[in-house]
Amino acid sequence: MVQKKKKTSKKAVKTRKKKHKKSLRHFLFKFVFILGFFVSFLVGVYVLYCYWSLPDVDVAISKTRQPSTTIIAENGNEIHTFGNSFSEVIYLKDLPYYVPAAIVDVEDRRYYSHFGFDVIGFVRAMITNVFKKRYAQGASTITQQVAKNLFLTPQKNLKRKVQELLLAFWLEKKFSKEQILTLYLNRVYFGSGAYGIEAASNRYFGKSSRDLSLKEAAILAGMLKAPARYNPIYSKKNALERAEVVLQLMHQHGTITQTELTRAKNENLHDTTKYKVEGARHFADMVYQEVNAYIGERDDDIYVSTTLDQDLQQKAEWILRDSVRSQSKNNVTEGALVILDYSGAIKALVGGVDYSKSQFNRAEQALRQSGSAFKTFVYLTAIEKGFSSSDIISDTPIKIGSWKPENYNKKYYGDVTLDFAFSNSLNLATVHLAQKLNMNDIIRNAQRMGITTSLKKLPALALGVNEVKVLDMAAAYLSIANGGYAAWPYAISEVYSKDGHQLYARSEDEPMRIIDQNTIDEITKMLEHVVSNGTGKNAKVSGFVAGKTGTSQDFRDAWFVGFTKKYVIAIWVGNDDNSPMKNVSGGTLPASIFKKIILTTM
Repeated sequence: MVQKKKKTSKKAVKTRKKKHKKSLRHFLFKFVFILGFFVSFLVGVYVLYCYWSLPDVDVAISKTRQPSTTIIAENGNEIHTFGNSFSEVIYLKDLPYYVPAAIVDVEDRRYYSHFGFDVIGFVRAMITNVFKKRYAQGASTITQQVAKNLFLTPQKNLKRKVQELLLAFWLEKKFSKEQILTLYLNRVYFGSGAYGIEAASNRYFGKSSRDLSLKEAAILAGMLKAPARYNPIYSKKNALERAEVVLQLMHQHGTITQTELTRAKNENLHDTTKYKVEGARHFADMVYQEVNAYIGERDDDIYVSTTLDQDLQQKAEWILRDSVRSQSKNNVTEGALVILDYSGAIKALVGGVDYSKSQFNRAEQALRQSGSAFKTFVYLTAIEKGFSSSDIISDTPIKIGSWKPENYNKKYYGDVTLDFAFSNSLNLATVHLAQKLNMNDIIRNAQRMGITTSLKKLPALALGVNEVKVLDMAAAYLSIANGGYAAWPYAISEVYSKDGHQLYARSEDEPMRIIDQNTIDEITKMLEHVVSNGTGKNAKVSGFVAGKTGTSQDFRDAWFVGFTKKYVIAIWVGNDDNSPMKNVSGGTLPASIFKKIILTTM
């Protein structure tokens, strides 16, 4: 009986285990089903939310171009026009067959077979990205890109991606493949401000897209991956290498024959360097950004009258570019300058030596150490506090904590006058002088004169270790040039609509004195001595000239900031990567650039 009971017990346990497993499977099935339903419901709700928050399609389609903004020099000549009005609409039938084919082959080779979303391409891209552990490959179709460019913002998030997909499906249903591709060709960005195939063709090859060769079409198609990297104007090697990849793809896909491939590879490319953007583009870009703050959003075309002296601008651009390139052996690659009149009007602004290579405005945006050009604020503060240019200051070694500054030539001069120390840009004397002053007073003077960047209270403040802007340095020296009155740089004189309605006009403010006349007279005399018998001798011309040289540590930055009876000019040269130049100081290249500019205005 006991054995039989044991057998029965084992059977019961086994039965209970089977029931338990069955119950667990049933529970898990129900849980997964409910969870799946819940997740699907949430996804559906989110997609519905994305659908209801889509932009107004009719408004987006009707908005065929941006309202144009035309920037005008003071002589009435056009500097540049922003907006899409310059580019006519191009249709597929107007183009050689290989132009749209090149773009389809490289951007979306299953374009004519998918429904707006390329499932195969998406899976392939995800697998590639997982294996490479980074975002190495995208999967957006041409239709998705049209949806993004036409209706959505560039912001990258899940909502925009879902909306992009919904709009892609809508586009595929609403328009033919040819119509969608036409929209794409006329809206896609090709770099250097060129939107659309026609604008890009004119920009890079000086011809209509109707006349593009196969090789040129491959270059433009290749640019879409990275417009800046494959720009044929300033990166011809990259552009040609990328174009060869495109041509090989076209051959693999059967779009072009072996004969066409060989002919395209051997084709000589036009000299694209002669199609560079016209001058004053850094200035025009700056004005374009400013005008939006003046008058806000708009639907109509506008004209912006500026203070730019076109003749002076062209001379300044040429002089800076030629001077920098002549010093390439000394590792000088970049420069910037600003020219102001005594009212603060920007008469010329050069943000770099070649706008087509870099749109970064070094005159307005770059932050660079000013070196000894900052010493002007130290000596001006000293004069304000009762010092005179004939007072004696010690130019001897000094140590503040672990910092032990030196003079440029590694020498020291003992007791010297403030005028001598300033004219010869002695670091040790300047640090000794700054120790006798309140650092807050030096910072306050620099900022009320025009320096807008943060200035840290460091022992080396007096030697210009803080970073400043070229435009700010011009403004600061302007307050000395015009007798101690504040005058802020400005570029816009008037804004008016196409029909002549005035939208903005600059008004003259009552001048405000920020530095007393005695201080101005004394510091101006000292700035004159810098040019007549100090470190700024290379800027000397007949007539009145005052200014200060500046060189940062290891020759990374070189400055000359000065003024005549007509203009204030701030000049900087250096390298974007902050690498040192070879023995280029403020008293050499920048001072000579200053002199060349002044001579052209006499």
